Formats: sequence, C-alpha cells, structure tokens
Amino acid sequence: MSVLTREPAALLLEDGTLFEGHAFGARGETAGEVVFNTSMTGYQEILTDPSYKAQMVTMTYPHIGNYGVNPADVESGAVQPAGFIVREPCPAPSNWRSEQSLESWLAESGVVGISGVDTRALVRRIREKGAMRGAIISGRPARGALIARLDREPPMIGRDLVAEVTCAAPYRWTEGLFRLGGEAELRPEPPRPKRPYRVVAYDFGAKFNILRLLVDHGCDVTVVPAQTPAADVLAMDPEGVFLSNGPGDPAAVDYAADAIADLIGKRPVFGICLGHQIAALALGGSTFKLKFGHRGANQPVKELETGRVEITSQNHGFAVDPSRLDAGVEVSHVNLNDGTVEGLRHRAAELITVQHHPEASPGPHDADPLFGRFASMMEAHR
Repeated sequence: MSVLTREPAALLLEDGTLFEGHAFGARGETAGEVVFNTSMTGYQEILTDPSYKAQMVTMTYPHIGNYGVNPADVESGAVQPAGFIVREPCPAPSNWRSEQSLESWLAESGVVGISGVDTRALVRRIREKGAMRGAIISGRPARGALIARLDREPPMIGRDLVAEVTCAAPYRWTEGLFRLGGEAELRPEPPRPKRPYRVVAYDFGAKFNILRLLVDHGCDVTVVPAQTPAADVLAMDPEGVFLSNGPGDPAAVDYAADAIADLIGKRPVFGICLGHQIAALALGGSTFKLKFGHRGANQPVKELETGRVEITSQNHGFAVDPSRLDAGVEVSHVNLNDGTVEGLRHRAAELITVQHHPEASPGPHDADPLFGRFASMMEAHR
C-alpha cells in the first residue's frame, strides 16, 4: 500500500499538541510516556528492551526499518514499548539476515505505531517541555477520544513497572555472546576461569546481551525475580550478585532496594541502569526524574579515576542524586553532557554500578571492561 493511501492515525501529547500521520504496525489505540532515541540503527534491540515498558519510542533518525527484523537481534521475549513513532518506515527491507519487515513484526506483536510524523518537531517539543504522556489512535479519531485514552494512562513517577517485566521463577542462563564475522576480532571472547563464578542476577527487566556477557566472562548465571529476598539469594551461595536494567520509577521498587541493602558488603555487586539506581537507594541515596532522559548510542561518559572518556549506550529517564549517599560511596563516572551521575563504587564493600549500558546492543563497546572488573572482584574472594 502506498503512503498516499495508508490509513491515517493521530498522536496527541499531554500538552495538547497534535500530530497527524499514518497508521504503522498494529491498528488500534495506545498510550504511554513519549520519549526519543537518537540511535541511527538498533531499532529491533530498542523495541525489545524491557526498559521501554509503558513508553512510546520516537526514533530521531528519519529512515527506519531498512534492514528488517530477524530472531537473533532481540533483547527479550517480546516487543516492549507501548507504541512506536517514526518519520519514514522502509516497506522493503534489504539484508541477508532479514526475515520480515519491521511493520509486519510490529503488527504481529500488537504494537500500535504512527509514521509520517515530523519527528524533528516532536523531539523539539519533548526537549522543551520534557517527556510527557501521549496517545495514538489509528484512523481519524476525534480529539475527545484521544484525550480520553490519554487520561487513562498513569504518570511514570511512582510507577512500578518492574513487576510487569520480571521473570516468574528463577532460571539458569547459559548462552554466551553471538559474534558475527569480524566481530570476533573486534570483540574477542575474554579468558574464562577454570571454575565458573556463581552469579545470581536480579531480573528487573534484564536484556539478553547482559546475560550473554556475564557468561562470556565465566559466570554461571541464575536469574531470579525482582521480589526475591536477600536471604533466598544468600542461600544460593553466589560469588557475585548482578542487578539488571529495567523500566519505571526506581523509588517505586522499594522491595528490591531493601533486599540489595542486605546483600551489599556480603557479596560483590554489579549494577547496570535501573540496577545502579536501586543500589543507590539501598545506599541511602535518592533518585529524580530527568527532563527528557538519555536514550541513544552516543552518550559521552567520563571515568573520574582515570579520566578516560567512553562513548556509551543509554536508556533511562531517572538519575541518582548523590547528596545523601552513605559514607564510603563515591561517584565513579559522570555524564559529560549534563554532569549527572553515571556510576558509583563503594570504598569498603565490593560494589560497582553504572547508569549506562556496557553491554550495548545497540551501541559502542567502550565500557566492555566493566564485566571483567566484576569477574576480578569475584576472583579476589576465592
């Protein structure tokens, strides 16, 4: 079907701004927090990242879908965002790994989207006003219908979305990183210990690539639900505890912060993204909502101890306020764009956390060494 004959659709923002375009993906209605991602590629990994639960993702790059979709490039078992917003979708993807088009995949997954939107204007609006809720309805909806759908969508602050994406029961993860062609040279497999490190990974919405890299660094990984008490984790006798990424307001996941507070100092701890924020809460800190968040694959981060600057992949809408952190906790990394906290470490307890995504997928691999640092922390306790 040509763009000229496609079914219309509309997007209404919380501030009353209306965008008209074409139905894309599944037909119907949806609502969520409207955010934007600046990555040029990686839309499939973005769409399967559980951190995007209840959000509607706008891609700033105008041409999306040109290399299609394949079953290897997913980061969870489902498409996670509430909606998808693009300028110009590609109806005929061309790539040797492609198995279907982006639009057919979204339609099969029941994800409502909109195309033909002036995404530059939309992103400018979000940058000026901040991330806000939005509603998409296929067809020619009355403004009242869009407002009614928008009003039913709860705000992100205070919302525990981890409970919606965490696993139902513990399971083992054994798959390592899949390296294509020359990637084996660019991202060689690290040496593994003679005996695997026993790691319990809290699933707050974990991406598959994080678990793959833990395995690559010699970890025997058991993934547990977000509500798992500290006593149950210690009963597994792990050598390390990992805290995953995930969606929603970290302050709403107080049960996880309580459990992590009981684990810090007893086992080496490594946290990423939401796991970093939950660890900060467990250490006496607090979090706050960013105006429009950091989402993309080119965020510069400085490691304060070495002065090394890394280009990182990020996806978060909240950040850590370090002013109330316990004594002994120090900021290890900062974002060079806005100075927000990008990492923590504990001087006494074996704990490192980062706000960004060292596993990438999509994005650069500058922060890969963090997985090796976690392995070294566990090795030191043997």
